[in-house]
Amino acid sequence: MGKRIIPQRRGKGSQTYRSPSHRHLAEPRYPRSQETTGIVRELHHSPGHTAPLAEVAFDNGETTFLLAHHSMFKGGKIELGHKSKIKNGNILPLKSIPVGYFVHNIELEPLDGGKLVRSAGTYATVISHGKGKTTIKLPSGKFKNVDSRSRATIGIVAGGGHKDKPFVKAGKKFHTYRSRAKRPKKVRGIAMNAVNHPHGGGDHQHVGVPSTVSANAPPGRKVGRLSSKRTKKKKKKELKERKR
Repeated sequence: MGKRIIPQRRGKGSQTYRSPSHRHLAEPRYPRSQETTGIVRELHHSPGHTAPLAEVAFDNGETTFLLAHHSMFKGGKIELGHKSKIKNGNILPLKSIPVGYFVHNIELEPLDGGKLVRSAGTYATVISHGKGKTTIKLPSGKFKNVDSRSRATIGIVAGGGHKDKPFVKAGKKFHTYRSRAKRPKKVRGIAMNAVNHPHGGGDHQHVGVPSTVSANAPPGRKVGRLSSKRTKKKKKKELKERKR
């Protein structure tokens, strides 16, 4: 009987595969207040995040950490609320942001603190406003409808050039990825022994079983390459033609 493969072990979420808490300075979240202004006290490096964090003190006495936007500086002013100016760094409901503007740290539900588009250098684009919903284009190119009352920050997330800097040596890559609970290196299943992976073993490197997995498979089985969408479309087309 073989071992549980790495993706299955990681999926359990044990302490071995969790990002260390001491490498996360804070969880960047919007304050609960609807209308307020704040001053950027300090910009901080957070090893567990790709983007830097900004420590912001608001007029209501609340101090929180926000994702720093491109061109943010210490002492800068931030406005929060639907009456805020359309300016980089200001936080407004999506319904108050004009079409075509770049936004980040978007709430999925009003007052959830921000969930979407939080990686360094990323941004979403406001596409259109509808009845209670706003359509945004995510960095992946996917279009998503979000509640128009959900808040977002205008601008692009800071730290976009971090991928351009070379690691130079393997040790730096190991520690960087470890901060975020990611794997710096990947070993192919067919290069393993049979006991370690279903694709392992044999006289030469050959999968020996279908290498694609059904898109409807449960998370424990969904390992490797998913079945081709193009093939699915082709099969549907063939079925329709047969029915005719």
